Amino acid sequence: MSPQEAQKIFDEADLLVSAEESALAVRRVAAEITSRLAAANPLVLAVMGGAVVFTGQLLPQLCFPLDFDYLHVTRYGDVTSGGQLRWIVEPRSAVAGRVVLVVDDILDEGVTLAEIVRRLRAQGAGEVLSAVFADKNLGRAKPVAADFVGVQLPDRYVFGYGMDVKGAWRNLPAVYAVKGI
Repeated sequence: MSPQEAQKIFDEADLLVSAEESALAVRRVAAEITSRLAAANPLVLAVMGGAVVFTGQLLPQLCFPLDFDYLHVTRYGDVTSGGQLRWIVEPRSAVAGRVVLVVDDILDEGVTLAEIVRRLRAQGAGEVLSAVFADKNLGRAKPVAADFVGVQLPDRYVFGYGMDVKGAWRNLPAVYAVKGI
């Protein structure tokens, strides 16, 4: 996508969650995680690349000991609908016996997060919890629910705050919906 096409998408988009609302949501999620995991010395796993913004804002607000690593699994690539799940990078840290917190940008259909949780449990994780910046309301059941949720979003194609539209706009501090999608 050209910079001009990306700009046009942004210019026509609907603001769903402001930067201020995003920051407040992260602060609330950090407090909830701290309340639940402060004594657990968890392994925090960020799901690349969408979770980078949420993780970067969340980690400094978790004022307790933790280990950090990442994984990279995707169903999307640069397309707008989910396809076959592909593992790109597995966590380097051992998960056996650990409390693991998976951090992701959005819980959309739940297929990716469900597979991540299944795989971590199969590798012997003692407990697997998940934190997502956004949970999309699809109006139907998902195979997994997040333990910690920043914001609820309507069933629209969204971007910003780590979520992209054809590779663009992950860097925005707010969440927008593509016009007409």
